[in-house]
Amino acid sequence: MERHSTTPVTTSPAPGQVAPASSVALAIEGRSTAAPESVALLDGGEQAYPRMLQAIAHAQSQVYLEVYAFAPAGVGARFVEALSQAASRGVAVQITIDGWGSARGGRAVAAALRAAGCEVKIYHRMLASLIGRIGRDHRKILLVDDEVAFVGGINIGDENVGAGVRLSWADLALEIRGPQCARLGQMIRREPRRAVDSALAIFLCGLGGGWRLRRRYLKAFKSARQRIHVAHGYFLPDPGVVRAIIAAARRGVQVRLLLAGRSDVPLARAATRSLYRRLLAAGVFIHEWSGSVLHAKVATVDGRRLLVGSFNLDPFSLANLEALVEVTDAAVVAQGEAWIQDHFARSRAMTTVAASSRLHRFLLDPLGRLVARLADAISRAIASRRQRQTSPDYALSRPRSEPGKTAASTAAGDSRDSMPPT
Repeated sequence: MERHSTTPVTTSPAPGQVAPASSVALAIEGRSTAAPESVALLDGGEQAYPRMLQAIAHAQSQVYLEVYAFAPAGVGARFVEALSQAASRGVAVQITIDGWGSARGGRAVAAALRAAGCEVKIYHRMLASLIGRIGRDHRKILLVDDEVAFVGGINIGDENVGAGVRLSWADLALEIRGPQCARLGQMIRREPRRAVDSALAIFLCGLGGGWRLRRRYLKAFKSARQRIHVAHGYFLPDPGVVRAIIAAARRGVQVRLLLAGRSDVPLARAATRSLYRRLLAAGVFIHEWSGSVLHAKVATVDGRRLLVGSFNLDPFSLANLEALVEVTDAAVVAQGEAWIQDHFARSRAMTTVAASSRLHRFLLDPLGRLVARLADAISRAIASRRQRQTSPDYALSRPRSEPGKTAASTAAGDSRDSMPPT
């Protein structure tokens, strides 16, 4: 198979500014695809929402939206209007919102959309928790006409748009165009799919299948030779991931973590901070972002690989429905790295002295460890319940073969990643 790629030359983005899309033209079996592959990294709702709404406004046949939190007012009302107008034009509109994430106003959103002719599902309503259905749909996916997709960590709510001096939540999403969108549609509809040579791979996991997405992070961390940059708002990795991070730092890799100085989840910071002393002692650099709520789930490795999506490095994402995109296009990876570095520059560096205070050692760290154990127990309960059923895990593309590997061996490796740990 012959493959050509072209990446437009762009000037370096200003600090914190995400550059325009990088395009990669594909040729498959000697014939160019109808639409070239392009990937754009979008900084928060201020960049993502206008493009998402525009995509919905231009929809011709179908719109699929899957989102954890959908607020009924503000920007949420704009999405309700856009989706309703699409349905009135005869577009098939299918929406799934999470019953927990959209507990405030989710039923009002669903009622308004159903009245407009949209198909709406509320995944695991709050009352479902009483009968043990505590797994969550944590994905954030918008797919329009199988031609353009938005995948990342951004929910639908005003917190993702700045107002005056108030900064929006720090978060990212990818806008994807090209063959991968058709494959995402096939995945969602559970239709047969073919592998596509691409600069990106999209991974979805079912309940209890987050171990597979975790292994994408592990593989990336273990392959690092120069630098690992991570920005995660909810950072509570399992011991295996912690060991991989520490091992990278000890072999001379620069490891920098951007973590939450503010959080919308009570006790989340205490659980994360219980890891600080061990990580700092290994040579890991830790910064806390306090300008707004850090909601991103993104990492770059050696300037060659970008991981971004809804998947958190925490126990709950191992159990929830999640999405992760892995990008190897150099321009897009550079944009992600620049975004993280800009937030590093505006964050507070943590020190061993600060992490070893009496308050941390005798109160916050023990509390954090207790929270971590509780979160892990809940996650394992969800996963074990789901493993008694059939829970599909999906890879939407075959990443490009690594040096020394064939495409077939890379694909086989992805297949093994889908197996739960033993």
